[in-house]
Amino acid sequence: MGIIDTRVIDDMFGPLDCQLAPDNRWNGWLSPAFTLDATRQLSAQTLRMADKYGYDSVDTIHVIDGRADSAETVHIIDSGLTYEINDEGDTAPLAVAVRINWRALNRGESGATEITRANARTRKASRKRTPGGRGARRQVVIQICWMYADESDTAANVVPLRDGRYSIGGWERAWHFASWWCVCGSASDWHEPACEDCDRSRDDQPPVSAPMRIAASRVAETLHRLAPEATSVLIETGTGQPYICSVFAGEAEIDTADDTGPLDTETLGAADEILRQAVDTASGPGELTEAGWHRVEDEAFSTVYRIVFPS
Repeated sequence: MGIIDTRVIDDMFGPLDCQLAPDNRWNGWLSPAFTLDATRQLSAQTLRMADKYGYDSVDTIHVIDGRADSAETVHIIDSGLTYEINDEGDTAPLAVAVRINWRALNRGESGATEITRANARTRKASRKRTPGGRGARRQVVIQICWMYADESDTAANVVPLRDGRYSIGGWERAWHFASWWCVCGSASDWHEPACEDCDRSRDDQPPVSAPMRIAASRVAETLHRLAPEATSVLIETGTGQPYICSVFAGEAEIDTADDTGPLDTETLGAADEILRQAVDTASGPGELTEAGWHRVEDEAFSTVYRIVFPS
């Protein structure tokens, strides 16, 4: 298989649009190439993570903008960390200085970007000017591994490929395919256009393919095996373990007793398990209502939602 368009994620970042060769792997992980827009998204995600958990917890991506005719500029990237500067234990702020000769960069010259540890001289230079000019827009992408930045040079200039994409993290991050969820409950890799189980296309999914909406379809499918007339259910969520308390065909309630109604204990139990798995992923009541679960008042139960099955 050659180069494909897809989306990737890892344990912390994504999903991000990219191109990659599925067979080009490192220890099983993928090697994606990102557009500039996707690279900016990844940069924002890494910086949010660094701000929240500390710069020594994540490799950060930085996009520096300039123009083809900009004067040379120096940019300081601070981490909020410190490093020891002598044997007495004195410390200094840990930061990286990026010196960019924009005109040399535009000509494709090597060495147009220089990365060093920031010091008083580079900090002073960074205050002299910002990228100006009216030429074509240019960018420099920098990746910094802060965890080891006090020991060695771990900042790198990510040079774009011939097609202008940026190969980031292919030998460092656990990139794998992002998934899309079909309303039938099956997951497929992002670049697979149709569900393998039901053949429904990725573009033909309900507006919200969240776990709660998928669960509604799966519950309907489960109950319809024995009660095809079922159109909605009431579920109790206030006990910590959601379960079906009533099943309806239109306005009429269906008998759910094991020995007198069309449904049996095993079928209702299977539907309850689908609901439990979905509710476990919900961030709160707002996500339930967004997925079409309607809160109703019921004297017999504390927290009840009505789920109307997809037609």
